[in-house]
Amino acid sequence: MSVTTVPSATTRSTAPATVIPTPSHITHPTGDDNGWTRLIDAVRESGQYTTRLEAESVTRIVLSALGGHVISDERVDLARALPEEAARVVASQIPVTRRLTAAEFVDSVAARIEGATPATARWDVSSVLSVLPPLVGDELVTRILAQLPAGYALLFGRADLSPAS
Repeated sequence: MSVTTVPSATTRSTAPATVIPTPSHITHPTGDDNGWTRLIDAVRESGQYTTRLEAESVTRIVLSALGGHVISDERVDLARALPEEAARVVASQIPVTRRLTAAEFVDSVAARIEGATPATARWDVSSVLSVLPPLVGDELVTRILAQLPAGYALLFGRADLSPAS
């Protein structure tokens, strides 16, 4: 954050009297909203990605995979809670005809990322999904998890407390 120093009119001291913080947000003329930027920054930090571009790519891939699995009111509510760009990624997906287990979901993401292994894809999926609860709310995440097969809770950074079958 940069600051602007405003000298005091009543003193000749060189010490600043008032510090006015520069706004921390940046308006993106390309239409990129701050919510999307914050989401990508959160994913970048969560996944420890070296570049913003890598975090953005992983976020798009994971959200598009998730978008096909979340249906009904939860899909609508998820899209409403996400930043506009992320909402478009989720909402543009055609619902899947067969729900994937958590492991199959991770494998499907691995197939979309060049050079990914199941282990790296699990990292990518968790890096994206674990930042969603603070963004969209725990209640919505609970409703989404209720739609999905067992095992997804761990991907969202939650303990999987469902009873064993």
